[in-house]
Amino acid sequence: MESTADAPVLVSRDGTVLWITLNRPDRLNAVSLELYEILAEVVRRADVEPSIRCLVLTGAGRAFCAGADLKAHAASPMPDRDRRRYGRAAQRANRMLQRCGKPVVAAVNGAAVGAGLELALSCDFIVVADDAKLRLPELVVGTFFGGGLAHTLTQRVGFTRAKELLFLGDFFSGANAAATGLANMAVPGVSVMETARAIAQRLAERAPVPMRLAKRLLHRAPRLTRRAVMREEERALVACMATKDWAEGIAAQRERRSPRYLGE
Repeated sequence: MESTADAPVLVSRDGTVLWITLNRPDRLNAVSLELYEILAEVVRRADVEPSIRCLVLTGAGRAFCAGADLKAHAASPMPDRDRRRYGRAAQRANRMLQRCGKPVVAAVNGAAVGAGLELALSCDFIVVADDAKLRLPELVVGTFFGGGLAHTLTQRVGFTRAKELLFLGDFFSGANAAATGLANMAVPGVSVMETARAIAQRLAERAPVPMRLAKRLLHRAPRLTRRAVMREEERALVACMATKDWAEGIAAQRERRSPRYLGE
């Protein structure tokens, strides 16, 4: 997974962790069709690469992602066919983050607005700068939200708070996001990358099979009955017990050492 320095999405490896950087700093990493399409493909490829155990999504420069590039939209209105392609690409990028069988950490190093916050909310963990400016302004500017936000946002902050964030579209801070459950934690801006790296490393050390099964079930559970969830848990447990990593986990506990999981 290589990328040139001027590509809208950069990728780099840190051991078993793949770092994905939105790279349009001159536009505060505002999304574009190309960015969405490349991001979706990077995540798809990472999902099937055994040597990658965790992904981190962040932004270049002083912002995470400022959302839609309104300047570009105003300068060159899209024909209907391109609007549909753009919408599909946006949804696919978010869907790939959500469905990736590996944990994804959003390192929100600065402003995350609209489509940018949608991308962060499609990740499993959100580490945000405490003074970062966040906002969901889609309804305010006469457009609409995406990324499964109607589901994801209500799951994170509840129905009442979700309506407040979407209908009013006010700015709120990273510290507020953590306090209300929208983000996992808020830290000083200078500590965002270090904190995200530490979390990603811990996640990368987990056994891949149960991690994938857990992520899939947690996403599906709200649509299932309790009985159906318990059946899925039983199937997952039986599947995990058949892996080499199950035996390795037990051996590591007995020998009081860190496990060395192979994903088998």
